[in-house]
Amino acid sequence: MDIILIPGLWLKAPVWDRTGNALRELGHRPIAVELPGADDGDPAARLDDQLVAVLQAVDASSSPIIVGHSAASSLAWMAADRRPADISRVALIGGFPWADGQQFAALFPIVGGVMAFPGWEPFEGPDSADLDAETREMIARDAVPVPEGVALAHVTYGDERRFTVPVTVICPEFGPEDAMAWIASGDVPELAAAAEVSFADFDSGHWPMLSRPTELAALIADLARGA
Repeated sequence: MDIILIPGLWLKAPVWDRTGNALRELGHRPIAVELPGADDGDPAARLDDQLVAVLQAVDASSSPIIVGHSAASSLAWMAADRRPADISRVALIGGFPWADGQQFAALFPIVGGVMAFPGWEPFEGPDSADLDAETREMIARDAVPVPEGVALAHVTYGDERRFTVPVTVICPEFGPEDAMAWIASGDVPELAAAAEVSFADFDSGHWPMLSRPTELAALIADLARGA
């Protein structure tokens, strides 16, 4: 099965290399999306540019699963909104889609037109507890500042058929019970309206494609079998 992998903030497509290799060994075709503004370092990139890159991957695939990491959960869900009949499942790792009209990633200060990686202090605790010093150094060193046109752009939807696309929330640094409570409380209205939402508990921090890539691939492969 075609599996489209979307990296989260500050990350380039190769962050999926080890998970992609494991998926390939399991008989799937991983497609790591190169996002404008991340892989090419273009500070003028916009969220619409990134969405186009994801949609091009969808259009070149056959009933793919789309996997969005962290903030890219909104990108994955926007793709489902634009191609609801062409996507077999959306998997969200450590993140949720924002509601229509919310800003994509207004999380840290914009300086010089970009949102730089803020260092590890905001991610201390369960987010990063499973990362060794070498991996932390690699993430920080290779982090690509997020263009303002991506971070401050507004998430938009237009096709209610997106709610018919099955969704799986992969829960790394939080548990399924937490995710269900957030949805039930109204914090995640997009998933509250979805017809089919499942949850997968995954024992890792926020970056499982780096800390547990093989196990993550096995979980995604399980979702592919279900799809």
